[in-house]
Amino acid sequence: MKIMTVFGTRPEGVKMAPIVKELEKRKGVESIVCVTAQHREMLDQVLNIFNIKPDYDLNIFKPGQSLTEITTRALEGLEEVIIKEKPDVLLVQGDTTTVFAGALAAFYQRVKIGHVEAGLRSGNLYSPYPEEANRKLTGVLTNYHFAPTEKNKENLLKEGYPEENIYITGNTVIDALKYVVKEDYIFNMDLLNGLDYENKRVILLTAHRRENLGKPMENIFKALKDIVIKYEDVELVFPMHLNPKVREIAYGILSNHNRIHLIEPLDYEPMANLMSKAHLIVTDSGGLQEEGPTFGVPVLVIREETERPEGIEAGTAKLVGTSYKKVYEELDLLLSDKEEYKNMANAVNPYGDGKASIRIVDILLKDKC
Repeated sequence: MKIMTVFGTRPEGVKMAPIVKELEKRKGVESIVCVTAQHREMLDQVLNIFNIKPDYDLNIFKPGQSLTEITTRALEGLEEVIIKEKPDVLLVQGDTTTVFAGALAAFYQRVKIGHVEAGLRSGNLYSPYPEEANRKLTGVLTNYHFAPTEKNKENLLKEGYPEENIYITGNTVIDALKYVVKEDYIFNMDLLNGLDYENKRVILLTAHRRENLGKPMENIFKALKDIVIKYEDVELVFPMHLNPKVREIAYGILSNHNRIHLIEPLDYEPMANLMSKAHLIVTDSGGLQEEGPTFGVPVLVIREETERPEGIEAGTAKLVGTSYKKVYEELDLLLSDKEEYKNMANAVNPYGDGKASIRIVDILLKDKC
């Protein structure tokens, strides 16, 4: 059976890597890896960590690229590879522009499509943008819907997809963490090695969403700065996104404080290990909402809605929005109320047991037989 995996960004790479490694183990499988390199540098980090050597690298990244440019370059490059290789199944993961382009290219060549992490929905087509549209458009073309949770399956059933095409697998991000998080991990940055994770409370911040740029991000950063000022045992670490607009706001509000550390983006491996040591995560990222609970770290989601409600329902995460008042109050509560913190830290991770990639490959091979 010839299975092609297609991905283009760091989050996709992280979540697809366990599947690629599982495919490599199986007899009777020809695994083909094609990357679009929608994000060049950050994707390469993941390929190195998991020792994955792509069979095809479309290298489409260009500075300042538009969504239209990403889509058209990926579509044209993937068409050529698919025609040449003629895979039985093409796997895409998540909700990036590469995912939609990959599914469309496969559909045009009548190749079956497997969508890893299917069924996530925020309910707002423009939030996150363009991810909500990408995942819905991909769903229309998909033959195998690999849904991480029961909730994701319910979303797909509501949209009319046949139940026999939907498989609950857990999320492969949990599989990936098993590869990289180590108790005795040493960072390649003196700052991170020097933090006192035992006696200080480290807040890990990530922020990059388009919809949060401007006033929402200013509110979030001001709330965080005031919290750091209030609690002398709190350290804030912000691996800043490369977007210059994010950095401008960050430098304007969060710089010049000895317990606020603005650092360059981290590779996946140090980021995962930093998460495991953090006291609290504040994020507008999707992946961190799933990863934080693995380590018993409460997650505050700085968005107005989320396509990952399972964490909210399980109590591992809270959706706090982007107003100064709400972000400050929720941070203050978790830092001042030990019982509230304990309830979130001890909540059960709803995103799986680390065996999603095995289930996905088993399903594909069983169906082929």
